[in-house]
Amino acid sequence: MKLRDKNPTLIIIDVQKGFNEEDFWGGNRNNKDAETKIAQILEKWRTLQLPIFHIVHSSVHPNSKLHPSNPGFEIKDEAKPIGNEPVITKNVNSAFIGTDLKERLDSQNITDLVIVGLTTNHCVSTTTRMAGNYGYETLLIADATATFDRIGINGEKFDSELIHQTTLASLHKEFAEVITTEKLLELV
Repeated sequence: MKLRDKNPTLIIIDVQKGFNEEDFWGGNRNNKDAETKIAQILEKWRTLQLPIFHIVHSSVHPNSKLHPSNPGFEIKDEAKPIGNEPVITKNVNSAFIGTDLKERLDSQNITDLVIVGLTTNHCVSTTTRMAGNYGYETLLIADATATFDRIGINGEKFDSELIHQTTLASLHKEFAEVITTEKLLELV
């Protein structure tokens, strides 16, 4: 049985232009090819006519690059919705909190999710954790996510790749199965 037979839903999280301003988010973004991988997956989902949900973050902070008044709120070209692909707007890290995502998935009897987007350790991680807690069979695509450097509680700098890898390790086999784009495209 191919993954496509389970009607897996692609959840694209926060692929917004505001993340192009790396210094605002901590700098040194890892995985510069994430959007390319997301575009490949999105193209496959569209070809197979599988469900897609675009998630956008609408910050309540006016100075945020993801505030609706800022041009950074716009979805990047690689992930722009077409046709009637639904766009769900959230104000917190999880795509499930304050939205109707779960109701939409459940009303369509969707049990399998594929998660991609930005950033690995924030909205991607939070949404993946909740998806796992809700009982969805979840695939998180490692090379279709990315993040930035972080400053620790004692002022130490943590490299974006370290943040990315430790986040994926924390999610793998606990909340989701973490795989690559290549593996996903073989499965679907």
